Amino acid sequence: MADHPVDEKLPALKMATTGLQHVAAMYAGVVAPPLIVGAAIGLSAGELTFLTGACLFTAGLATFLQTLGIWNIGARLPFVNGVTFAGVAPMTAIVASTEDKSDALPIIFGAVIVAGLLGFVAAPFFSKAIRFFPPVVTGTVITLIGVSLLPVAFGWAQGPSPTADDFGSPTNLGLAAITLVVVLLLRRFTRGFVKQIAVLLGLVAGTVIAIPFGVTDFGPVADADIVGFPTPFHFGAPQFQLAAILSMCVVMVVSMTESTADMLALGEIVDRKADEKTIAAGLRADTLGSAVSPLFNGFMCSAFAQNIGLVAMTRIRSRYVVATGGGFLLLMGLCPVAASLIAVVPRPVLGGAGVVLFGSVAASGIQTLVRAGLEKDNNVLIVAVSLAVGLIPIAAPEFYHSFPENAKIILDSGISTGCVAAVLLNLVFNHIGKGRDAEDVTHPMEAAEDISTAKAPATS
Repeated sequence: MADHPVDEKLPALKMATTGLQHVAAMYAGVVAPPLIVGAAIGLSAGELTFLTGACLFTAGLATFLQTLGIWNIGARLPFVNGVTFAGVAPMTAIVASTEDKSDALPIIFGAVIVAGLLGFVAAPFFSKAIRFFPPVVTGTVITLIGVSLLPVAFGWAQGPSPTADDFGSPTNLGLAAITLVVVLLLRRFTRGFVKQIAVLLGLVAGTVIAIPFGVTDFGPVADADIVGFPTPFHFGAPQFQLAAILSMCVVMVVSMTESTADMLALGEIVDRKADEKTIAAGLRADTLGSAVSPLFNGFMCSAFAQNIGLVAMTRIRSRYVVATGGGFLLLMGLCPVAASLIAVVPRPVLGGAGVVLFGSVAASGIQTLVRAGLEKDNNVLIVAVSLAVGLIPIAAPEFYHSFPENAKIILDSGISTGCVAAVLLNLVFNHIGKGRDAEDVTHPMEAAEDISTAKAPATS
């Protein structure tokens, strides 16, 4: 019996190039949180580089846990793990409330360790939520994941910093457009291996084209050390403060909700549906990776939704490809020069590729919704309202400005709020109450399944 594509081991060259493509797709997302938090603390350039390398290293460890797995830990799906951006706001709040900034990172690390351990214990209970994710819910959440990521790509396309003079300039937008066109042309007119690494080739082409415009910066390569190791507790032993722990526990709940949605989405894409056991194992990998990460000076880890788009587009479903990407992340954490090579790729070039990647996730969600029975009024209402709720943080970023900071951690995550709205509305419209026509609703307490297994609607 042939291996499922998820368990397929590809030739070495293909494994390496497609794994590197995953790293290129998520690199900016990994390095942004340490740069933001480090800048808030006032770290030197050398310490910032160290913190960034540590986050790359711990992302590699967490990705190994998720893809290869040990015992009942790891979803064993092609999942890239890295620093979750959901923790940036509470971490910067912790920095702001800490008098001695040298204590900020130890306090953050202590809070992440506790939140990770508590999340690990809660994982099997949290995973039972899968019963609340029929196709109408999973399709909505997958669509929200893609749509929520698109503004990230648009931001990258404009440039690295909103305060820069060239932010949103025709040059930056032109480079993003050129990269997008290169990726599309490669996907349209090539076959086989070249077609599968179209995003990586597009990033390389975009970077080369950007050189004459002065957008490509090779400074990071020249300044980087050849060898470096994230020494345990480099910034001091972890400190445990109740307020910080509570705020990071809230982030952990948000992260686990998003990871559950991501696993359901990826399960649909790779044709290996994520059941309760898989989700529990995946959440254990997320939470254990988060608990271990601070030992090496890293932050809370979570699944990276943008890489789901890469899997959807390339149709390379092997978890060993992503594990190879995890190996590259480890290498970058141990070898700053290697990390700096990815950093050379201009942000507008990443933005152009991101449009394809993130749009592919949204398209996968729409495909799931097509199978969810949108000819039924109840399901149309569920999707309509849930998408609206999930898009609030994107369409109106200040919508929740008067809410407490802890509440905003949850409310500002459109994926989480949209997911909760879809689950609750599905229960209200398709489960609670009497007098409903059983033939006209999606069963609310079954996991996502192929609509072909459901009873077809009657025809006149």
